[in-house]
Amino acid sequence: MDSEIQCYLDALVARAGGILDLTGAYAAGSIALDAYQPGRSDVDVALVVEDAVPDLQKRALVDALRHENFACPARGLELVVYRSAVARSGAVEPGFEVELNTGPRMDFRETHDPDARPAADGRFWYALDRSILHQSGRALLGAPADEMFADLASGDLQQLLLEALTWWLALPATEDAVLGACRSLVKHRYGRWLSKVDAGLRIASTGCSSELIERSIAARAGGPPPPGPEARAFQRWVIDEIRRVRPGSAG
Repeated sequence: MDSEIQCYLDALVARAGGILDLTGAYAAGSIALDAYQPGRSDVDVALVVEDAVPDLQKRALVDALRHENFACPARGLELVVYRSAVARSGAVEPGFEVELNTGPRMDFRETHDPDARPAADGRFWYALDRSILHQSGRALLGAPADEMFADLASGDLQQLLLEALTWWLALPATEDAVLGACRSLVKHRYGRWLSKVDAGLRIASTGCSSELIERSIAARAGGPPPPGPEARAFQRWVIDEIRRVRPGSAG
């Protein structure tokens, strides 16, 4: 891990621990999947506590960690706080105590209640993130991530993947939409979360849409974006495959 990011994470846990009674702290997202890309990636962190967090502490945590008061060296910080009962539940609901998005190139978001999260922004992220944490989360404090976070049941995973893919399909076609579809397909077929690039390479190795995927990977390094119609056709194909195949039956 980049030393600057490691120092930031260590300081973040110390700051958060001065406000919350932490049970655990975990690096998620691209850091967990060994895919952190300076200048492009976010720092994703999940904090775990035992009890519900009072509003006063939620506000104090946001004030302590927002970029203006604690500079984020990445594109931004995406932080979520869960109770341990939620982390270990395998539930599909968001279930967070507080959510914070902040950073030099990220829109600020502060949410104290999952019901206040706009449905249009997607409510599927959290359970999918906890599934990634179960597999690959890096413990910064507390028990190993696979002990702290439960995975999803196969039917719940399938439904959340479809919700995520449908959400992406409503946005402009981008390389991240293509590679995100690859990651969903790899998880559905092979039962493992990979980074977007590694998932793209895995699907391309099967001969499926290899030119589109290779162009999408190159776009992450500054190349031209993938053609919109081809990207959307690939996204729809992935949705159809995940919808069609019974969970656990794909090889």
